Amino acid sequence: MNRFLPRALMAPAVITLFLWMIVPLVMTIYFSLIRYNLMQPDVTGFAGIENFEYFLTDPSFSVAVMNTVLLLGSVIVITVILGVALALLIDAPFPGRGLVRVLLISPFFVMPTVNALLWKHMMMNPIYGVLAQVWTFFGAQPVDWLTDFPLGSVIIMISWQWLPFATLIFMTSLQSLNREQLEAARMDGANYLQQLRYMVLPHLGRSVAVVVMIELIFLLSVFAEIFTTTGGGPGDASTNVAFLIFKQALLNFDAGVASAGALFAVVLANIAAAFLIRMVGKNLD
Repeated sequence: MNRFLPRALMAPAVITLFLWMIVPLVMTIYFSLIRYNLMQPDVTGFAGIENFEYFLTDPSFSVAVMNTVLLLGSVIVITVILGVALALLIDAPFPGRGLVRVLLISPFFVMPTVNALLWKHMMMNPIYGVLAQVWTFFGAQPVDWLTDFPLGSVIIMISWQWLPFATLIFMTSLQSLNREQLEAARMDGANYLQQLRYMVLPHLGRSVAVVVMIELIFLLSVFAEIFTTTGGGPGDASTNVAFLIFKQALLNFDAGVASAGALFAVVLANIAAAFLIRMVGKNLD
């Protein structure tokens, strides 16, 4: 009896968590297999793979996948490189280091929508934005970022928000670096770049793998920044897979095709997660 008591006490929480995950998934699978367009309520019935074919052959699909890959790759590269640089910069003691660390980490706690609005109106506005004022000060023509470089603008916004996360992970990892080994290498004549290449960066390998894995999983579902700033445009210039699913669901009112797209996104996320978990596992070994 005592052996089964802990399991019995945990059962309600486990069952609730299981239902919380499985019910939406089952409903998504169900809607992806039927004809369910809110603008055509009389058109019903089993659709088979028709919704999947429609989603995968959408003219915006290939552009959305390419934009998703570019967004993921760019944000990860930017946050890893700048995160390592910032972590190394604030690793050495200096007056006010605690305050600087707090300020560097704080953007991560800004809500995505607030982050997008801040960059859209305060930084990238071509008339009164900070960047426009800087351009004008140097006698250059201000850039309309969201029109001329829509995807690049979104990448900048998301990189700014995720950079503190990467910096925090790398900063924490540097705390466990053996300082005696660094001092020994310095006494043996190793310069800073040699220490960085052969000691510091290998030590950060696990942290880099963790940052890449977590960011990739979360960035696959980027939506708020695109919806708030560019609306996926101009055209499909900044549309990613998540925003394409939104367009099918709430702009075309086709719940069946949107559910098919959601399942595609789930499969894509699981493939990426499986690959990255294996990569992290090898790194940890």
